[in-house]
Amino acid sequence: MSQVLALMAEVMGRYGLITAFVVVGLTVWVSYQLSARLTRGQLHGSAIAIMLGLLAAYLGGLATGGARGVADLEIFAGIGLMGGAMLRDFSIIATAFGVNTGELARAGVSGVVSLFVGVIVSFVIGAVVAYAFGYTDPVSMTTIGAGAATYIVGPVTGAAIGATSDVVALSIAAGLVKSMLVMAGTPFVAPLIGLNNPRAAMIYGGLMGTTSGVAGGLAATDERLVPYGAMTATFYTGLGCLLGPSVIFVSIRAIMG
Repeated sequence: MSQVLALMAEVMGRYGLITAFVVVGLTVWVSYQLSARLTRGQLHGSAIAIMLGLLAAYLGGLATGGARGVADLEIFAGIGLMGGAMLRDFSIIATAFGVNTGELARAGVSGVVSLFVGVIVSFVIGAVVAYAFGYTDPVSMTTIGAGAATYIVGPVTGAAIGATSDVVALSIAAGLVKSMLVMAGTPFVAPLIGLNNPRAAMIYGGLMGTTSGVAGGLAATDERLVPYGAMTATFYTGLGCLLGPSVIFVSIRAIMG
């Protein structure tokens, strides 16, 4: 038995990226099973998967004393590559190429306004919270504000303006918390805000912005609304990556002196 386990560990370590895809796939499958059986779909499987991932990262850090969670374990080293900047940026670019800008017109002026309002308000809230916790320099405030937009906009903005690794990590954490809250909260707030038609879903996606959070929340609310919300949420990510290192950073720097 020990020889079999040793052989499995050797193979898993040798083919790290394949192992990462298998582990993530199993985690997602288990998460959706838990969502269906324990919460009847009220807490979306994506939210549970994120929580399991964060728990695994924490336990991995405790076990190894390292800084990369489970990726510090040799057999799970491929997760560090799968979750790294290369595949993250590839996913952003692939998503952007798949968007048809003409589709945004379906939401009308309100859809466009929701995008700018959502991005700016998220940046402002994140920057104010960062300032309250002692991060008073423009680079840190902008990066953490970007994380409050989404966990993708945070590191992209931070890398562009020279933020430190700990500040980038905080921006990612802020984005993950937002994503989980949107996933879990959307089914409960949907009846209160009239989130029951494509136009409302597009505006909602523009205001919230986190693509995974909006998609997961709308899937738990009404899966027919997912494409509409996800589309404007994708635009939100692109707009945040564009405005964060430029207009918003310059504005915060001017305000903070």
